[in-house]
Amino acid sequence: MKGNRLFLTNLLETGEMIKFQHTVFALPFAVIALVSAFPGAYPPLRIWLLVLAAMITARTAAMAFNRLVDHGVDLENPRTASRSLPAGRLGRGYVWGVTLVSSFLFVVAAGMLNRLCLILALPTLVFLLGYSYTKRFTAASHLWLGASLGLAPVGAWVAATGRLQAPAVILGAGVLMWVAGFDIIYSLQDEAFDRLHGLHSVPSYFGAQRALLLSRLLHIGACLGFAVFAVQTGGGPLRFSAVAGAAALLTWQHSLVRPGDLSRVDAAFFTANGVLSVIMGLLFVAAGFTDVVVLVRP
Repeated sequence: MKGNRLFLTNLLETGEMIKFQHTVFALPFAVIALVSAFPGAYPPLRIWLLVLAAMITARTAAMAFNRLVDHGVDLENPRTASRSLPAGRLGRGYVWGVTLVSSFLFVVAAGMLNRLCLILALPTLVFLLGYSYTKRFTAASHLWLGASLGLAPVGAWVAATGRLQAPAVILGAGVLMWVAGFDIIYSLQDEAFDRLHGLHSVPSYFGAQRALLLSRLLHIGACLGFAVFAVQTGGGPLRFSAVAGAAALLTWQHSLVRPGDLSRVDAAFFTANGVLSVIMGLLFVAAGFTDVVVLVRP
């Protein structure tokens, strides 16, 4: 009984450490790729389950490794000192175990999808884990994080088709700019800390006002990328409504944050972006379902 309680406690702590709830950011875009890859048809259930497994294990490996690399920084930052690893609720050995097991399972899931996924699995994993070091040498770390999440729809498309095609790259680029933009907003909280400790970020380099301007430009680019992807995958009122909804939510997100007033960063970060990804996912799934019904109708 005691062992079961310990396992459950560690499992819950692991979920909190890797911010499992933030899976909502990338997962709907992987779903969008899966329902868009074959107009008028959906991939078999096996592909859906393996893509889900690959996404969860890749993200778990990347987040656990990030916590290991940032352990010392998290200890010094008042905003992060209460996290599982710096607070001592999980040990480094355990987190290393989570990283290695998740990495292995990701490669296995990729190999079960198709040959191209297997070939790309290790380079993808290196790229995902490499993000953890980027704040040590470049303010472009936000773009690296965006690219890491942008790989989710690209990987899902390759899983479904066995090929890397332009629509997947365009959707991935849209996700890249969307994530980089909101990560800049989130990093405003650490502007002074990053500058003091020699960590690189857009706010610590350029200040809050110019950082918010760059975030807005990235989000304009994201909406353009989503719009181009919608056109390439069939257009229609549902897909264009998804893009319009994303634009509206990003506009609202930027209305919540001002230089010197970060009191609503959490709403700007999680609420606006979580709702954006879910709404886009649902509308693209509905559009794909409509396409299927139209094509099979006698």
